[in-house]
Amino acid sequence: MTDATRQPSRYAPANRSRGAALLRSLAIALLVAGTLAASAWVARRPLLREVAYLWIVSDAVAPADAVAVFGGGVQVRPFAAARYYREGLVRKILLSDDHVGPATALGAVQSDIDFNHAVLTRLGVPESAIEIFGNGSSNTYEEAVALRDWAQRAGARSIIVPTEIFSARRVRWTLHRVFGEDYVIHVPALADPNYGPDDWWRSARGVVAFQNEVLKYWYYRLRY
Repeated sequence: MTDATRQPSRYAPANRSRGAALLRSLAIALLVAGTLAASAWVARRPLLREVAYLWIVSDAVAPADAVAVFGGGVQVRPFAAARYYREGLVRKILLSDDHVGPATALGAVQSDIDFNHAVLTRLGVPESAIEIFGNGSSNTYEEAVALRDWAQRAGARSIIVPTEIFSARRVRWTLHRVFGEDYVIHVPALADPNYGPDDWWRSARGVVAFQNEVLKYWYYRLRY
């Protein structure tokens, strides 16, 4: 009886020793994790900046048969297209006839194509240099197919398609996927007026744009 009551105390030191070792290991692990997290926080700016530069792809702009303005990006894409026209890089600017929502159909909201057209004409681009392609395209892939169809009809072999910094990788992959190797496609990455690769994480728009484009890029790779 006496031995039985003493047996638990015989093993108590060992249990306490294992428990203390576990606590020490946990403390060390938390200390290491905390140190790494603190280091990452201190170095977050160069890390986030480097991630952006690794993600962004951009083609050099060269003379082409046309520049195509896809739907969206109305604050940057039509302005770039007008600049290429004024610089003599292209003689034709193509506007995507992309899908419009209910508000746009009612006339309550201006469509991308109307907005882009207004920007181009106010920047001095003549009507004769502006042409529409596609018919209600609902995404980048459909726009790329519509643009390829236009190129085949027009006999064009080279096209510039400007887009924003984070979408450039997806847009370029899609265009090369659709056009193949028989065409020369330039996809210059345009700076967004709200953020850039050096400070994108400071802007809610920048964070959303980056994460959305990463997801959309892999979706396109799997889907198309």
